[in-house]
Amino acid sequence: MVPAMNRLISRLAPAILNTAALLAAASAFAHGNEEHDAKPRKYDSSRVEDTSFGREGDPAKATRTIRVDMADTMRFTPADITVKRGETVKLVATNKGQMLHEMVLGTSDELKRHAEMMRKFPGMEHDEPHMMHVSPGKSGEIIWQFTKAGDFEFACLIPGHFEAGMVGKVRVK
Repeated sequence: MVPAMNRLISRLAPAILNTAALLAAASAFAHGNEEHDAKPRKYDSSRVEDTSFGREGDPAKATRTIRVDMADTMRFTPADITVKRGETVKLVATNKGQMLHEMVLGTSDELKRHAEMMRKFPGMEHDEPHMMHVSPGKSGEIIWQFTKAGDFEFACLIPGHFEAGMVGKVRVK
């Protein structure tokens, strides 16, 4: 009986160790605490990068504020925004729910790819000017200049939220 038990343990040990390592790594990246809330970014024009959907905006050049609510019904309100090409706006997202949400700007394809990555690595942190985490009852902001005309999106890419339809549209005219 003892030799059979030893063989079983020796076969299971690598799997148990791998599982423990994965759980430890996942907890190191876990969402859900105040550290993930969107903090005001210090604008540095030398670090601004163009994307396919615009670029980080200079807060001094924001022409208007657009307020968006996030809810545990996996919806944004409003879910459709229209801006002018070249316009710099301040997006203020308020989490009216009881769970962590995020707002990520991008193209439909980019958001789908990012959502897939989030499913594989659910605790990954974001520190890009077009992304923010917002804890329940809190607000965050993105200052963004929409430099290209077209249809873009914003979404919550926390696993399950995007799939449940937590997506909004940005039309840039």
